[in-house]
Amino acid sequence: MARGGQETPQSSMNLLLGTVLLLLVLPDAAGGQESCAALRRGDRYHRCCNTVELEEQGNGTPSPDLPRRCPELRHSGSPACACLRERWLRLLQLEWPALRSRLAGLKVLLLNISRAVTHDVLITFSPREGPRMLNMTEKGKAGKIQLPREIFRSLSSQTVRVVVTVLNIQQLGMFEEINQTGQVLDDTVVGITVGETSISGLQDPVRLTFTHGQLLRGVTPQCVFWDAGKGQAGGWSSSGCVTQTRDKGTVCSCDHLTFFTLLLNPALNRSTAQALMVVATAGCGVAIAFSIFIIAFCIFLRWRFRSEETLRINLGLHVNLMGSLLLLNLAFLLNRGLSGGTQLGTCKVLGGLTHYCLLCCFTWMALEGCHFYLLFVKVLGTYIHHYLAKLCLIGWGFPALVVGVAGVIGSYGEYSIQTMEHQIIAHLCWITSKHLLVHYITNCGYFSLIFLFNMAVFGVVTQKSCCLQGTGTVQGDRNAWKVALVVMGLFCLLGATWALAFFTHGTSSEPVLYLFTILNSLQGFFIFIWLVVLYYPKTKEIAGSLSHIIRHDKTTTVSQD
Repeated sequence: MARGGQETPQSSMNLLLGTVLLLLVLPDAAGGQESCAALRRGDRYHRCCNTVELEEQGNGTPSPDLPRRCPELRHSGSPACACLRERWLRLLQLEWPALRSRLAGLKVLLLNISRAVTHDVLITFSPREGPRMLNMTEKGKAGKIQLPREIFRSLSSQTVRVVVTVLNIQQLGMFEEINQTGQVLDDTVVGITVGETSISGLQDPVRLTFTHGQLLRGVTPQCVFWDAGKGQAGGWSSSGCVTQTRDKGTVCSCDHLTFFTLLLNPALNRSTAQALMVVATAGCGVAIAFSIFIIAFCIFLRWRFRSEETLRINLGLHVNLMGSLLLLNLAFLLNRGLSGGTQLGTCKVLGGLTHYCLLCCFTWMALEGCHFYLLFVKVLGTYIHHYLAKLCLIGWGFPALVVGVAGVIGSYGEYSIQTMEHQIIAHLCWITSKHLLVHYITNCGYFSLIFLFNMAVFGVVTQKSCCLQGTGTVQGDRNAWKVALVVMGLFCLLGATWALAFFTHGTSSEPVLYLFTILNSLQGFFIFIWLVVLYYPKTKEIAGSLSHIIRHDKTTTVSQD
């Protein structure tokens, strides 16, 4: 054992190791302070713009108009700029008296709220007048802020300072994300600060109502806050915020306090829309080629199997469906080529023709589903006189009736696809913006009903096919890849790929739009593969259970005669 005043070799080693570890840790611990200190030193490598000249206040506080004088501050990811941005945002939140008269584009409301408050705090704001206490009898188009009393009851002090700022980002030159596609509503950002602590994880969220008129078609509002840690220089984030769109405004419910705004995101930007037009045009060419080939193939099969009435009816339905797809693609190409410089009357006719072809497509998909229902579910005692002729009357006649009514009320005309800056991306002859209800009823609503019915039929057909395979009713080739092709072809035949249109709304819809365009361009290809697998094996060879049902189910008595 060592005596009191002596050091053992072991203790000396521990002291040495401790000193080394301390030297290793200290630089990292001081790293967070280095960039802020570098701002005051003006080091050439670490500085953000010429910070020494820009900082006019002797206490090291950044100038309020610094973003306009230092463009690098908006987008630079350097530690020095990051530190300066953080200090500038803190200046907005806490040093409002010094800024109110010095900084254009900033309006501030200061409140002292008691911890014992018994009701939520209501504040109104507008880009012109800024924030103020809400008058309950007041009616207008101003936005509203609802601060839940939970915020104040959780604080330790009896009275807390609330600072609400309304900022014009164009005048300030901040809050601009790199490669930002959305537009900030009215260039307005609302900042909320309670006390001097960060508040998050609220059970009862703070609610901000941003008022606006009717938004452009294809624009999606999104509640966001400024996340200083996103990307190189900060960006907009929706984490912790819920967006609720209403007729005259959008309500944002967020579980924290910071700088908020309403971001208007275009469903399509110019480059994406132009790329989709190219893909759609090429896809139409592919679809037209396969449609013509399938129609010729079905006519050949009708001749080859002319003794089988059920098979001839099936092929007759397929010919009509592919004919409607052929007309739809031709109408789109015609519309795309002529809509830019046509007269109003011609454009109305072209818009009605395109709408008619689309409705014919949907209707024949529905008739395919109805026919499969009769073939697979009601297989006993089903007899319909002039069956195929009556289907043709419905398939081509009903859409003409709908388009005729829509034309009488003036639904068709020139429709422009625009960006939020009102830049026209493309002209089309279609249902005009004044008659969107016609589009929602005749296209969205009509297809929704058809899709639900056809998916129910698809489930029944697939279940019966699997049962027949399992019980051994069907003999012959049971390769999994053939079964998969049959199912995929039936899926496309019933129009399931069109359902992707329901997922093209929102800020993340660009991949879905490409997928929708490509899959519907290849719809004819999948149907062709389906026909080959089903109808073109050798004479007595059966390609699978579904082929067996369609080609050899003798209990069905559907007839054309």
